[in-house]
Amino acid sequence: MRISAIVPAYNEAERIEAVLRPLQRASCVDQIIVVDDGSSDATAQIAGDLGVEVVVLAANRGKAAALDHGVRRARNEVLLFMDADLVGLQPEQVEQLASTYFKEQVDMVVGVFRNGRLNTDLSQTLAPYLSGQRVLSRALWQRIQRKVQDMDFGVEIALKKLSIKEGWREAKVELNGVTHVMKEKKRGLGKGLRDRLKMYKDIVRSVFTKVG
Repeated sequence: MRISAIVPAYNEAERIEAVLRPLQRASCVDQIIVVDDGSSDATAQIAGDLGVEVVVLAANRGKAAALDHGVRRARNEVLLFMDADLVGLQPEQVEQLASTYFKEQVDMVVGVFRNGRLNTDLSQTLAPYLSGQRVLSRALWQRIQRKVQDMDFGVEIALKKLSIKEGWREAKVELNGVTHVMKEKKRGLGKGLRDRLKMYKDIVRSVFTKVG
């Protein structure tokens, strides 16, 4: 079976090619959709020049809403979510995420960083459910779809909570050598810290939001 890869992106012009090229080289990926979440840089243009489908949102709607726009455009029932700022991603790792989903017949696969950068390795060791790299079905996404407008960066927590509540079968795949660019490096110290605090706020709010 083939999958649709969905990449939500906000001002990732300098980094998104490093994610899209491995996706393009992975035979399991039948469709790549970049959702430009109100970027002010050339994210959409670069993605389009690489030959992938691009959805442009006029204003920044947040990660969960961007993912949902991508899901609505997906032509496959199996979805691969990938962050747009990954460093070190290889096509073989994309294939491993997909093959684990199909071969082990699980409900959701989560990709966990290993040997990329110490702080991201540590955070994903302590809380792997915060990873944005995952494979799941459209049907499972639709279980939280009506609440995505309020989730933003809390979407991964919402998926984990629903997984626990409904007893989804999960598998983890180690993404060796993969990490992502810190917000402070991408946007400068001040704005990066503000964005990080907003992300943490979204995550905490999602912890206390009922799902399903």
